[in-house]
Amino acid sequence: MISAEHYFDWAATTPADEQIQKEALSFALEHWGNPSSIHEAGADAKRALEECRKQCALALNVQTDTIFFTSGGTESDHIPLLSVLTRPQKGSVLLSAIEHPALREMAKAITNCGWKVITVNPDKNGIVSAQSIQDALTDDTVYVSVMAVNNETGAVQPIYEISDMLTQRAQGRRRPFFHVDCVQAAGKIPLDISYKGIDAASFSAHKLGGPRGIGALYLAKDITPFLRGGGQEKNIRSGTENIFGAKALSLCLSKHTISKNNEETLKRYENQMEWTASFIKQILELPGAVILPHVRGTAPESRDFSPWIVQAAFPGIPGQVMERALSADGFYISTGSACSAGRHSRPILDSMNVSADEKESAVRFSFGAGTTKQAMEELVQEVRKIVSTFAS
Repeated sequence: MISAEHYFDWAATTPADEQIQKEALSFALEHWGNPSSIHEAGADAKRALEECRKQCALALNVQTDTIFFTSGGTESDHIPLLSVLTRPQKGSVLLSAIEHPALREMAKAITNCGWKVITVNPDKNGIVSAQSIQDALTDDTVYVSVMAVNNETGAVQPIYEISDMLTQRAQGRRRPFFHVDCVQAAGKIPLDISYKGIDAASFSAHKLGGPRGIGALYLAKDITPFLRGGGQEKNIRSGTENIFGAKALSLCLSKHTISKNNEETLKRYENQMEWTASFIKQILELPGAVILPHVRGTAPESRDFSPWIVQAAFPGIPGQVMERALSADGFYISTGSACSAGRHSRPILDSMNVSADEKESAVRFSFGAGTTKQAMEELVQEVRKIVSTFAS
């Protein structure tokens, strides 16, 4: 069995929270009916499902009827984007260049249906500004998507500023639908998806200790779904509901969501800010090491970046070599998004104009609720050994 003690790839997936998953399984075994059935077994399952929905909404501080259960972050990203295909007139959609492949690749696909896709690059610090979005908008832009936290650099995006800009720019005209991918933000940084102007947000349980195959979509505004079926989830996402997953997700969000009312999660967040700042400083002491983007190395305590994700480069040591060397000693990291691992491409770093040497040697360290300060220090020691080997 793989030990999670030196696991530093939490942005890809998290070790299972055994207590949460056992409680969710027990709940699902008790409420085993099909929520769409009209008999009592179905009605019982329906009540159980709505209890999970209410718990998710409470954790996220939104209305219960705005939460829809899906199969995960990818589907939660797809549903709002694909809804544009139901419009009678074609137009354009706008995405930041740092979006997850779930959005980047699907956006490419809708171009075959006659839609134009506008891509906005971040600045050298990995930030997509409200101004850059505004400059790229056209009169026929109906959809905008900017993620809350980038899954490779940890850069926190100015989603509230972007939302305000879209509202102000509309001035009585139809405002573009604004979607935010919150998969790397929920339970990791303070987050307010109830902010006026955020029309949709995506979530995934397996980034918070929950099972794979369950996520949620927040919808503040009605949409017409492109995919149809039996009409579950108010026609937004058809398919027999996953009560085990819904319960697990509700428990994950309740446990990890950072809010003023949850002292434990606030303290964990502040501790991680401190530990990560120290980690960055130690990494920068290694010969040739750089933090990407560079500005983060000059301000390790900056809240413009999530403390749970750090991208570093060790020029002269290919990222995959560093990953394999660490893995051989029981330390697990990645070179970027797990969804792009087999492609050997770095579109996010490309969009930031990162140099070829740094891009080739870039690796991602990501942390989670089970990460300890000691384990992070042991990781630095292990990286130091590898860097020293290549330097000699």
